[in-house]
Amino acid sequence: MMAWDSLYRAMNARDGRPSGWATLRRVAGFARPHRRRIGWFLLVSVLLSALAVATPVLAGRVVDAIVNHAEPRVVLWLAAVIALAAVVEAGIGVVGRNLSAGIGEGLILDLRTRVFDHVQRMPVAFFTRTRTGALVSRLNNDVIGAQRAFSDTLSGVLGNLVTLTLTLVVMIGISWQVTVLALVLLPVFVIPARRMGRRVAGLRREAAEHNAAMSTRMTERFSAPGATLVKLFGSPARESAEFAARAARVRDIGIRSAMVQWVFVTALTLVSALALALVYGLGGYLALTGALEPGAVVALALLLTRLYAPLTALAGARVEVMSALVSFERVFEVLDLKPLIVEAPAARPVPDGPASLEFDHVDFAYPAADKVSLASLEEVATLDTRGGTQVLHDVSFQAHPGHLIAIVGSSGAGKSTIAQLATRLYDADAGTIRLSGTDIRDLTADSLRATIGLVTQDGHLFHESIRANLLLANPTATDPDLWDALHRARLADLITALPDGLDTLVGERGYHLSGGERQRLTIARLLLARPRVVILDEATAHLDATSEAAVQAALGEALVGRTAIVIAHRLSTVRAADEILVVEGGRIVERGTHAVLLAGGGRYAELYRTQFAAEAVVA
Repeated sequence: MMAWDSLYRAMNARDGRPSGWATLRRVAGFARPHRRRIGWFLLVSVLLSALAVATPVLAGRVVDAIVNHAEPRVVLWLAAVIALAAVVEAGIGVVGRNLSAGIGEGLILDLRTRVFDHVQRMPVAFFTRTRTGALVSRLNNDVIGAQRAFSDTLSGVLGNLVTLTLTLVVMIGISWQVTVLALVLLPVFVIPARRMGRRVAGLRREAAEHNAAMSTRMTERFSAPGATLVKLFGSPARESAEFAARAARVRDIGIRSAMVQWVFVTALTLVSALALALVYGLGGYLALTGALEPGAVVALALLLTRLYAPLTALAGARVEVMSALVSFERVFEVLDLKPLIVEAPAARPVPDGPASLEFDHVDFAYPAADKVSLASLEEVATLDTRGGTQVLHDVSFQAHPGHLIAIVGSSGAGKSTIAQLATRLYDADAGTIRLSGTDIRDLTADSLRATIGLVTQDGHLFHESIRANLLLANPTATDPDLWDALHRARLADLITALPDGLDTLVGERGYHLSGGERQRLTIARLLLARPRVVILDEATAHLDATSEAAVQAALGEALVGRTAIVIAHRLSTVRAADEILVVEGGRIVERGTHAVLLAGGGRYAELYRTQFAAEAVVA
């Protein structure tokens, strides 16, 4: 990271954004584990630079030998040394490139895995608010942009700095007057570099935002539900026009960026040619007056290319580094978003044996947007800093092993929130949630996941094989274990009839399967996990009578002997529960068995009469 710091000091860029010293220090932190490899790369760069400077000096000696009518063997010997230097330089260059690529790829591996692991620790609210395409763009395009900086720019920056230093030393040793004249045009490099770097960085940031927006649009429109929605209600022409407008903006930015960099490099090349003319003019005059050897003039001219070529490369690299810092800034922005759910330092596993679940005077409000998201990932100017409306109020109940607790109530009453708190997708704001008598905030995340199994109404599956989706719950399960779970989930006959059996791809979100089949597959996954506590959140919602019957039979297998909580909209599915909790407005307003609640004539009886009256009308 010495090269990056040196380049940054040389250009002295201050644009008021986070992509400055703070970002560079964080990048250097990722490089620290690779310092030994960086040390070897520095040594190789010094050797390469020394060979690059030696060749012009040897060429000047050849000219002096010719002018002074030296022995032919002297010229031949010098030519042989030049050839040997070229061969050695090529060989060392291969080693240097290998070291540079290894450093760059290693750093990006560390950065990529760090970001992936960090995103996995984010709360569910982060994913519900974040545009998926924007997040993927942040972790893909921006990481690749940073990767290019390390793989392609790092070696050039470091090598050019060393070459520049050695070249200046040698040139001053030959003729300080010519060297000073050559450096008169040096400010022409630095001043445009500062201005152009800021301009390209701004264009890079704008292009990244547009690319993220396009990724989001493609992610949403290319999913099965999104494509269906567009075909039913949307306009393909309008969708195409809106996407084309974004793409055109990215194209225009790309053209502007390319032209800015081309004009910049071309201007610097012109300045280099003018400096060469000055060297020939002053050097030739000094040679004619006897103050300088003719070979020294040739050596200075060749060394000048070794001087201004690194300067040109460093000026271009400065633009690339500024663009890369934008990528790093966007990645670090995600890393700086703190997870809401953090495992306690002294967390312990869930105690062995049957597990009970207890809510003790629990209050909860969903977190404010600025606690769980980023404005740039939501494509808004600023995030709402206000806290969410309280969803749960003083919720208390106990679920014991072998018992079934049912939670019913109106939509939006807070039923699913209870399931999310029990699995620690969120933490309660007040009160305590205990698993086997221990606060779940004091339990390890792995043991909590192994103890509590949750089946939601959407039955989400990954676009992988049936086998892969099942092994997600138990990676060590054997094929007999998989088939046993499928049999118990009433799905084995269907899977057997498929051409590829367990290796059949289910499609994105499982769309190759029906709703009932997807739900039974998620239940089979639950059976493989063997949790001691099972929570079913509207697991039979939106299913027809036949599918619901099959799913209910599968659920019977899943609930045997376990602590069970069933969140249901259809009251017919919870009549056999040991206790029914009626939740309204985030509060438990009634509790008891089906018979007791029905006889009480309260909210449960009202829901029951309304639902069965509606079903009778439909029938």
